[in-house]
Amino acid sequence: MNAIPPRDGITYDHEQRGPRLFPQAADVWSAMHDGRWYSLQALHEKTGYPTQSISARIRDFRKERFGSHRVDKQRHGLYGGTWVYKLVPNREPQCPGDAE
Repeated sequence: MNAIPPRDGITYDHEQRGPRLFPQAADVWSAMHDGRWYSLQALHEKTGYPTQSISARIRDFRKERFGSHRVDKQRHGLYGGTWVYKLVPNREPQCPGDAE
């Protein structure tokens, strides 16, 4: 991975947050690229990142600038109160932000 992918938002400061968010995205991608279903809690346990940050990185994967990857979601558990997510990359697994 050679470049920190651009992000947006009124409060986003690339110089301050980019170096922190890029490794997060790479770690969440690595945790999910096996095609299995994961809850945010399971991804937290694999990566150590807060569930809110993981959820944001999953949303990033869906954005065009990050590859427009598909992330399926479905309810899981006894009462369906937990969402689980599965990454379906558009091409050979590659973390968003890698040089093309």
